[in-house]
Amino acid sequence: MAAQLDELDRKILAELQEDAEQSLDEIARKVGSSKTPVWNRIRRMREQGVILKQTALLDAESLGLEACFFVLIRTSQHEADWQHKFLQVLRSRPEVLEAHRLAGDIDYILKVLVKNARAYDTFYQALISEVKIYNVTALLSMEEIKATTVLPL
Repeated sequence: MAAQLDELDRKILAELQEDAEQSLDEIARKVGSSKTPVWNRIRRMREQGVILKQTALLDAESLGLEACFFVLIRTSQHEADWQHKFLQVLRSRPEVLEAHRLAGDIDYILKVLVKNARAYDTFYQALISEVKIYNVTALLSMEEIKATTVLPL
């Protein structure tokens, strides 16, 4: 069930999404409130699970991670044991930034970030050695056009 948020909550969330390192005073000034009510709202939204955590966004290229692959997976296995093992493998792989189960012809899509094609092949070989997969198609992203962590409010 969606949390009940008013306009001030949404303004606070927008400020936190833009820069979570801002001081409470700064956020309060920008949203037209004072420090204590802003702090209470932030605390409430954390308790409600609206705010999950604060983290740092890193530049992948600065870390040598220049190859982003979207990996389409089809499986002939749909048993609970296979799915449990598959999800366990995905969660253990730091290269997998996102994994989604899909409706349609493709069962799963992964977003995999690695240094280069050789590193992707190492990931791929490890994946297929750990879990049986019917078909894998890897698509190399030539250019990231938009990427954001900001949710629409």
